[in-house]
Amino acid sequence: MAEQSGPLAGKVAVVMGVANQWSIGYAIAEALAQAGAKLAITYRAERSLREASKLIDLVPGSKTFQLDVDSDADFEKLADDLKAEYGTVDVLVHSIAFAPPSELRGRFIETTREGFITAHTVSVYSLIAAAQRLSPLMTNGGSIMTLSYLGADRVFPQYNVMGVAKAALESTVRYLAAALGDARIRVNALSAGPIKTKSARGIPGFSTMKDAAAEKSPIKGDFTAKQVADVAAFLASDGASGITGETIIIDNGFHVLGV
Repeated sequence: MAEQSGPLAGKVAVVMGVANQWSIGYAIAEALAQAGAKLAITYRAERSLREASKLIDLVPGSKTFQLDVDSDADFEKLADDLKAEYGTVDVLVHSIAFAPPSELRGRFIETTREGFITAHTVSVYSLIAAAQRLSPLMTNGGSIMTLSYLGADRVFPQYNVMGVAKAALESTVRYLAAALGDARIRVNALSAGPIKTKSARGIPGFSTMKDAAAEKSPIKGDFTAKQVADVAAFLASDGASGITGETIIIDNGFHVLGV
């Protein structure tokens, strides 16, 4: 494999949340690799490792690292391993979200304490934990980005506690942007339209939401993970050096409609 060129050549990009080849995290990792970045892919289960292994073949020097986002010790080890392997990190992609399936049925008022804590710990605190450990490795500045959804601002049937978690995530982006600006580290969220991923299929009524958005959006047709990945590659580049604390919506314009 020859060294790649491109706007991200020589940069190291950590990608958390590559579930499978249809996930948004996978598409973003591909786009970053095509732009020349070395990939450091985290995984939790062996199934995810198999998917991540396909990505590390794209750019010389790319590697996989095991990480359980519920473990502070795992985050510490990840930071140590990345420092030993690469010295510095330039990009962090956080594409991790989870709520117990039982919380995505019924009414929001039935949200349990345990479900609320789980959704926020996995979907929100994991970004803070990652930024705490990896921002010290961004000695040349950097770009941190996470994945959100319009459910942070609007009520969608059965999205329930995930909508509240996404709202907290977007607020976290703004606070991290303020905290890390002096280090020239930018923090942004990408709010993607409904894309047919494995996790999205777990949301009751998702297909109806997806079809309605595709029909009503100013730009007709399905949203794709590649559309999100292309914006992620831009945010990772020096061309986005003045953008931080933003939630950038990529949904073919669906969010601008009143009805």
